[in-house]
Amino acid sequence: MPSSGPRAVLLLPLLLLRAVLAVPLERGTPQQESPATESPVSGPALLSSQDTGLYYHRYLQEVINVLETDGHFREKLQAANAEDIKSGKLSRELDFVSHHVRTKLDELKRQEVSRLRMLLKAKMDAEQEPNVQLDHLSLLKQFEHLDPQNQHTFEARDLELLIQTATRDLAQYDAAHHEEFKRYEMLKEHERRRYLESLGEEQRKEAERKLEEQQRRHREHPKVNVPGSQAQLKEVWEELDGLDPNRFNPKTFFILHDINSDGVLDEQELEALFTKELEKVYDPKNEEDDMREMEEERLRMREHVMKNVDTNQDRLVTLEEFLASTQRKEFGDTGEGWEAVLQMEQRKQQQQSQKGPAPGPEGQLKFSQDTDDAPVPAPAGDQKDVDPSEKKVPDQPPELPRLDTQHL
Repeated sequence: MPSSGPRAVLLLPLLLLRAVLAVPLERGTPQQESPATESPVSGPALLSSQDTGLYYHRYLQEVINVLETDGHFREKLQAANAEDIKSGKLSRELDFVSHHVRTKLDELKRQEVSRLRMLLKAKMDAEQEPNVQLDHLSLLKQFEHLDPQNQHTFEARDLELLIQTATRDLAQYDAAHHEEFKRYEMLKEHERRRYLESLGEEQRKEAERKLEEQQRRHREHPKVNVPGSQAQLKEVWEELDGLDPNRFNPKTFFILHDINSDGVLDEQELEALFTKELEKVYDPKNEEDDMREMEEERLRMREHVMKNVDTNQDRLVTLEEFLASTQRKEFGDTGEGWEAVLQMEQRKQQQQSQKGPAPGPEGQLKFSQDTDDAPVPAPAGDQKDVDPSEKKVPDQPPELPRLDTQHL
């Protein structure tokens, strides 16, 4: 089913799925529709089979796919706004969808409840309590994306809970991604130090010399423009679009890079604009360049633009927001490169984090543990040696969170 503009703009969990499943596009390259290998319901191209990290990812994906087949619901969706969706007003339209769609949704919910029961039982078995009788109703209350009181039919309350939970959890995807990257960088540094310690003195000196040379070459690159700045957009306009830089037109630029012509720049379309800047620093053909660091840099660039351009924080950039950003002082050439701006933003984040940790997402069945005291890394590709005592490296994978067993 091809994606439509209004649907993509208004269905918030679908938007967030689109953002986190996005793969950077080269301009002029058509999107390939991924086969839905895991789901019996074939969805739109923007819903791939990649996992968002949510433990209810497949359930969310299939519910969206089924709802999109109903003409009445699709019509109401196109007339709704983001507040209608988040407030639960749209969920009440579920009472008017076809019987065939309701039957499919009922079956999806029963399958999800059954899956959660199996997950809970497997966890209890892993904790060596196989003979304990589970009170499924009490345990299912831990999961906020469905109504556990009714385990057989999909009602408006289920849709409301699914939208609210997915909106909240997926909005925190970027933060989770950053935490995972911190752990990756710490483990990478840990392995590097272990390797150096395993060498003899002369070999270690030679290895350290080569590493310093690699880091020096990596730092020697053309100036990286601030994402979303006039210099950065003009470079895309000239080198990627092949247009005269002296005739740069923000409105035309927006239309050119609104790949699916839905009237907004989503996170996927924004990230595609940063490829030229990233290529100044990272070369996929160079084994010394870490592509995971490149993607972390791409995410930081997108966050920077969204923070400064997406004024209503709906994770989309409208034409009005885009044009307004080009009128601000920051849009012009300030003389600062991206590295300087990024370091300044990271210092602000460190200062804020010292005031106290932000509350994490609730209602998630976590299989890993956040490292609250993990240091914020330097900009990707510019890490400096840090004393091992200042690094925290996880020794063993954390165990699963304990379930509430008071009703077992």
